[in-house]
Amino acid sequence: MPPTPTTDDVARIAAHPDPVLRNLMITHCYHELSLAMAHHTRGTATWCTFAVWASKQVGQTIRQEDPHRLTERLLATTPLTRLATRALPHALPRGVRHLAHRAIATLTRLDTASTAAAAGNLKVFTEIAHEFARFLTEFADETTPDHTRLAAFRATLRPGPPPEGQDHLANAFTRYHHARHTDDPRTRAELILLANIEIGPHEQTRLQPEIAAALAAPIPTHWPLLRHIPFPTPLHTAADTLTNLARTHTRRAITTLLMTLTLPDTTHLDLSDDLTTPFPPPLAHLTNPELLALLHQVDPTPDNLADTAARDWSDLPDRMHYIADMFRCYATHHPLLTPPFTPDQVAALTAGHLPTGRL
Repeated sequence: MPPTPTTDDVARIAAHPDPVLRNLMITHCYHELSLAMAHHTRGTATWCTFAVWASKQVGQTIRQEDPHRLTERLLATTPLTRLATRALPHALPRGVRHLAHRAIATLTRLDTASTAAAAGNLKVFTEIAHEFARFLTEFADETTPDHTRLAAFRATLRPGPPPEGQDHLANAFTRYHHARHTDDPRTRAELILLANIEIGPHEQTRLQPEIAAALAAPIPTHWPLLRHIPFPTPLHTAADTLTNLARTHTRRAITTLLMTLTLPDTTHLDLSDDLTTPFPPPLAHLTNPELLALLHQVDPTPDNLADTAARDWSDLPDRMHYIADMFRCYATHHPLLTPPFTPDQVAALTAGHLPTGRL
């Protein structure tokens, strides 16, 4: 077990000025928090565990690598095309590669997406990682349930719903606390899943502005022919309708092409496809009434992976449906605890340098 990150560690990382290095440090810190939480709860995947791989994927956007990774995925579907992919950088003339990258960059607005991704990565880490570090420090020596200490911890969180309130976080840490002191594996797995999903609406509501900005379509908002008409007309209404429709279709295209999550065992999730990994045995048949009630709110297809695919990742309910089922499908997936970086890459990060190799 590596040392458990403290709130001072979280603050130090959050204050780093370089968004690329900061993201890598955030990802590694989430991994250390994930291991500590797995040990603390005697479970596998807590919210921090999924945050590792989400943050690593966000790093790809921050570094503006999405077009290159998209090209790899599109061309690496057969042995022949995998061979072609390896040869492609040497075979394509520089000008053709430049034009291809510019075409995709125009679609995805890489600078805007990079800035928004870095801001969202920092926003979530600064708040939620801080609370995980504080929780682990506060309850590190607890051997029996201390409800007084738990109540005091909850009282430090802001009351109310997100984006400003932290009721979801207070509830989630209560579930993690109960899971630590629960001997039945199925009950513990349901409590941890409930905690993970409870953090979801808080995190995703807080991230909504950054996600919307990252997927913002490059569609004109002003029409030259209407610029000099001082009052609303049916043409203005038609133009607004056309603009909104174009934005919707472009966001869906970006979701289909670029919204992905790569897990450590080479599992590659296209977020615009239905999940296919079956629910693990401890979570195949749920009984926790609070978990069932929460799933009733966020999962329109309970106990079924049909229609989990996200059509528009900027749509909060659409996003939460996918996330809730993903948390359930991969709740006991041990490879998720794999380190996101090699020891040499971690050493470079610790020294304040950008690591080499594939990140």
